[in-house]
Amino acid sequence: MLTVASFMAPATVGIVVFFLYPLGSAVYFSFTRFDLLSTPEWVGLRNYRHMFDDAFLGLAAKNTLWFVAILVPVRMLGGLGSAMLLTTVRKGSGIYRTIFYLPALAPPVAATLAFVYLLKPGVGPVNTFLADVGVRTPPLWFNSPDWSKPSLVLLGLWGVGDLMVLYLAALLDVPAAQREAASLDGANAWQRFRHVTLPHISPVVVFTAVVGVITTLQYFTQAAVAASAASGQATTGAGISTTFGYPEGSTFTYPLWLYVVGFRYGALGYANALAVVLFVVAFAVSLLLLRRTVNPERAS
Repeated sequence: MLTVASFMAPATVGIVVFFLYPLGSAVYFSFTRFDLLSTPEWVGLRNYRHMFDDAFLGLAAKNTLWFVAILVPVRMLGGLGSAMLLTTVRKGSGIYRTIFYLPALAPPVAATLAFVYLLKPGVGPVNTFLADVGVRTPPLWFNSPDWSKPSLVLLGLWGVGDLMVLYLAALLDVPAAQREAASLDGANAWQRFRHVTLPHISPVVVFTAVVGVITTLQYFTQAAVAASAASGQATTGAGISTTFGYPEGSTFTYPLWLYVVGFRYGALGYANALAVVLFVVAFAVSLLLLRRTVNPERAS
């Protein structure tokens, strides 16, 4: 027993110190008025009740849910499509896999700045090309509230190499004999994918969906950098941009509002309440996805 406990001790200590203690602290501080300088004052459910009167929270939650509903499926389909394309390459497959994967290695800040420049209205290479081919009014991209979120989706699709690697490994593990047998039985390409390939790669599909939802619920860096760069204004001395959500609040996500509440307004008690709600939502969505996959008969 002591031997087993000694082997488990490093992992147990790590979980307690870096997960359970911070989580418990966040839950406690969410019931307090706290500014990091004074002693926390217990206020009960006041922070949670305030969420129903927070107009900025509604906008941030709406934008975040949009990214979850659009960005996650687009990235999953892009990763799966590129992986299926690479499985058909016979010569130079290693080179093509490297090319597809390299964008995923780009730092998020650098990649976002590059996309803001490429899509810059008037002088950006993309709009210049669109004008040359006859598009009279190219999109304003990051400077338009209608195009800012789709522009961030394009950025996410460009760096889909991380998902491509996972799907590629799963696709290469699908038994070729089963695909050949289905083909001999008269199954078309869609039927072979639906009844042979998809069941084999479903664990990877579920994994990428769960991780994608959790990551997108915390969507922060790209939205913050794109808003600051597109507006032409840098962050303030406190490290907080005055242009979060530019243009017109279209890129204002839930984590951005949490950050502003905590570090611009110093309302760390309310910020902890927002963080707890975010954790609960991410946990509930992940649990729902896993239950519907493990127990498909219950989903029906």
